[in-house]
Amino acid sequence: MIEENIKIHNNFTVELKLGFVAEKAKINNEFAVNTWLFLPESLDINPNTYDKKDFYRDIKSTIRLITPAYRLVEIHASQQSPLEKLLGVVAQMNAEPTVITVQEYEHHIKMFLSILKSSLRDESLHLIGTFSRENTSKLIDEFTTNLMLITRKYRELKQLFDSKKIGGEVLNYYAFGDEYMSNIIEQHCFKIIMHLMDNQLSQGDSEKLKSLISYEIQYKIANGFQIIEKTGLDRNRAIVHRLTFLKKYAENVLLVAAHKKKDGILKEQVYYSLAAGLAMVFATAVAFSFQLKYGNLTMPFFVALVVSYILKDRIKEFSRQYFAHKLGKKYFDHKTKISLNNQTIGWSKEAMDFVDESKIPEEVIKIRNRSAILEADNRNNNEKIILFRKLFIINRNSLEKCSDYPILGLNDILRLNVHQFTLKMDNPEIPLFVEDKTNGFDIVMAEKIYYLNILMQLKNEGNIAYRRFRIVFNRNGIKEIETLPV
Repeated sequence: MIEENIKIHNNFTVELKLGFVAEKAKINNEFAVNTWLFLPESLDINPNTYDKKDFYRDIKSTIRLITPAYRLVEIHASQQSPLEKLLGVVAQMNAEPTVITVQEYEHHIKMFLSILKSSLRDESLHLIGTFSRENTSKLIDEFTTNLMLITRKYRELKQLFDSKKIGGEVLNYYAFGDEYMSNIIEQHCFKIIMHLMDNQLSQGDSEKLKSLISYEIQYKIANGFQIIEKTGLDRNRAIVHRLTFLKKYAENVLLVAAHKKKDGILKEQVYYSLAAGLAMVFATAVAFSFQLKYGNLTMPFFVALVVSYILKDRIKEFSRQYFAHKLGKKYFDHKTKISLNNQTIGWSKEAMDFVDESKIPEEVIKIRNRSAILEADNRNNNEKIILFRKLFIINRNSLEKCSDYPILGLNDILRLNVHQFTLKMDNPEIPLFVEDKTNGFDIVMAEKIYYLNILMQLKNEGNIAYRRFRIVFNRNGIKEIETLPV
């Protein structure tokens, strides 16, 4: 199964998260994602102005494990909960404070934080999407109660450390986790209040969330953690910087090692050697035939050698381009080995090419669904189409061996920067005339926008699904992302 989620990351960057969920019943799970980008002709993005190097410069891929799914209540109440596992590791580290046990302890702190953040996000979205005041009140009560139990249980760990055996480094890991946990709880409580303030949030529910926020702020002050201030611009800038590092510290436990290399290097060299051989055969045949007919030291033989040498290079280059084109259809640009803890868990391949509309499946063109005026204009100004292919192979057995948490699969987080696409756009605002009874006319400014249509084909185990998105953007950046029907 392939799950996708698209959002705006910043003014010029789109983030697409692809979740590849590997079936337990199958050892090797194969996934394929074909993505077509339909670019307006006016942007002047084509093979002559935008090549593979430009594309891979503008796209960033991060592969990591799918965060194990736990509900908030399961984080503190289950026998196999992250907190119970962390408690067991602390006891083991106290008994035998070796490098291995300390690494295990830090690993479980990071897993606990990543799982808590994911659970907070999911349950906050569920709570915000509830339309009944009665259900909202019940969910907020469970939400705040579970968070108080989680924080209390985590903070009780500090009392278990054997100060005679445990060094300052171990206490730092604990403090990083405590500060990050407090920040994400505060952040999600504020988001819930912001989204539900004008809807079904009662005074009592609001007070529960505000009380939890106040408690966390006072806790941070008491423990020397930094807090946001209304007037402290420099201080808040430093806090944002620290929060970024805390986030990276907590979430790097999910990152996998990705070793990228060019795909099909050996076969490419074989084909290129074949091209050189064909050119040499031609040059040698011409030289032999003229030598037999005119002799060695003659002007016709000399001219034949020069001409054959010139044509040899052209034949070699033409053959190289021909084989490269054939290779491009069958092979990928890059191949990435995915591993964790020295255990190979899968492979990823990717390729980018400009494609002609005649080479695109009819089903894709039908889903593209151009408007009548765009279809008429497209006869003269063809849309330029980029095909980005992605192939994933995940070994289920290896995936299960690399972690003692239930890992469903891998996330591939792709970030595409569209700033290069905006360089030849018109001004973001243009003047328009409107009727005015006093002066006869008035001028209003209107946004000029462009559309980048994205169509995705998701393939897994014989199942094919399509997704269609439209990025609305101009010289000032991305305005919105629309999800369109297919």
